[in-house]
Amino acid sequence: MQKEYEQVRLIKESSRGSVRLIRHNTTGRQFILRQFTGNPEVYQKLLDYTCPNLPTVFEVACQGDQNLVLEEFIQGDTLGYILKGGLFSPDETRKIVLQVCRALWVLHSIGAVHRDVKPENIILRGDEAVLIDFDAARLHKPEHEMDTQILGTTGFAAPEQYGLSQSDIRTDIYALGVLINVMLTGEHPSKKLADGKMGRVVDRCTHVNPQHRYKNVLRLMEAL
Repeated sequence: MQKEYEQVRLIKESSRGSVRLIRHNTTGRQFILRQFTGNPEVYQKLLDYTCPNLPTVFEVACQGDQNLVLEEFIQGDTLGYILKGGLFSPDETRKIVLQVCRALWVLHSIGAVHRDVKPENIILRGDEAVLIDFDAARLHKPEHEMDTQILGTTGFAAPEQYGLSQSDIRTDIYALGVLINVMLTGEHPSKKLADGKMGRVVDRCTHVNPQHRYKNVLRLMEAL
């Protein structure tokens, strides 16, 4: 790996692992190298899938609970960065969230829950929204009553992610509701709810009881 690739820059580092931008020495092509502790099962399943709204996963290597993932480098700015400069219109929000829904449809179809949908994990590549970072993602296990590890981002994490019950696809729908509201108002829906129809969509997405949210992303896409 070290002879074939060289590090361009360290993107982020935490107690759970690191994300680096690396360059292939022969082709000059850039990739993302993720190193993290935990379960790589979602990355392993994504090896078989391609979707314009998800980064392509090329290789997954594991040793014990240490994992290395080589994935496509998505060039663009995160929604989090763009939101520092201003809010999105309802039409722009709808267009971006529909694309995030398509990414989640792929994840949900393989039995995975992202569990960390937020502006920092969505990159805009031109007109395309790409959902990244599956380190917190997990496969839904019907036999479990709750998550084995509490992960997610405060504000975007659904109530069930705090150990109340097991997260499932409706957990991501909760985060999408918060995302829509933040894109439109800059605030969490508990502080300021978006106006009109989009506000009603947000309200349903972020219901405390998962059974009262949209059943799946296709239902949310229809509502949008």
